Amino acid sequence: MSGRRDFGEFSARLEKHLERLPDYAQRAQDKLQRYFPPTEERPNPLRRPQARPPSVTEVPVFAEVRAKWERWNEPAARLARQKRRTSRALTLWIVLTLLCGLMAVAAGFGLVAAQGAGTLTTGIAGVIVFGVLGTRSGLRLRQLNRTELPVSTTPPPLPPPGSAAHEPMRRLAEAEESLAELLRQLSAQSAAVPENSVEDAGTTAAEAAAALRGIAARIEAVERARKASPVGQRAALDSAVQTLREQLDDGLDGYGALIAAAGQAVAASGNGMQQSKEALTDATDRLAGLAIALRELS
Repeated sequence: MSGRRDFGEFSARLEKHLERLPDYAQRAQDKLQRYFPPTEERPNPLRRPQARPPSVTEVPVFAEVRAKWERWNEPAARLARQKRRTSRALTLWIVLTLLCGLMAVAAGFGLVAAQGAGTLTTGIAGVIVFGVLGTRSGLRLRQLNRTELPVSTTPPPLPPPGSAAHEPMRRLAEAEESLAELLRQLSAQSAAVPENSVEDAGTTAAEAAAALRGIAARIEAVERARKASPVGQRAALDSAVQTLREQLDDGLDGYGALIAAAGQAVAASGNGMQQSKEALTDATDRLAGLAIALRELS
């Protein structure tokens, strides 16, 4: 009996120590970290890598809503909405003024039998009130038509992350920033590079960027059409998107050549300056021809 009791007590103690093994291991690790600083954790090949949760801006739906919100708040869009509201208000005041004028004329000639004097007074008052409101709306619309939009310094919104045009347009935005900085430095070196060459490069780059964004808009339109098309007809639309994407890549290569030429002109000095000028001119001419071809395609 005593052997069985001892064995039972030993089993109970053993189970109790086994349950406390995680606590013992944690305490040992804490004591070990006191003497040895923690090192960079090595990747465990047996442990599955934790998937990084997608950012909110990477969700296509959120990106599309954000793009629509940015287009809604653009100065040109706000000005167009103000013109439409003012034009509608002007039309309303003109119609009400004409109606009140007809009512006053009818009352003045006795065509309105009952309460002729009151109708005449109401018609004249309506003509005055609505005429003043119409005049104010007309002046407001004239002012809006003469309003010049400020030059926007913010780049246009990028296509949705899932679009084939997203990555090229992101590269284009970065290239525009780089080229703008290079052209500013070339403008400061007016003695080294003629000012007209810098202006031609900037104008050509802007035209090429506009043409590339036109092709990107076509890609987005084809992608939207693909979503609504039957499954059997999507292969042709996929081929069209691929062709447009190749045109974008070719245009970006030409844009990059202009950036490289501008960078060489900034870094050149002495005997290499003349070659850099010629390289910048050649790159500008090639990009101008490419921009014309892209505009014809778009």
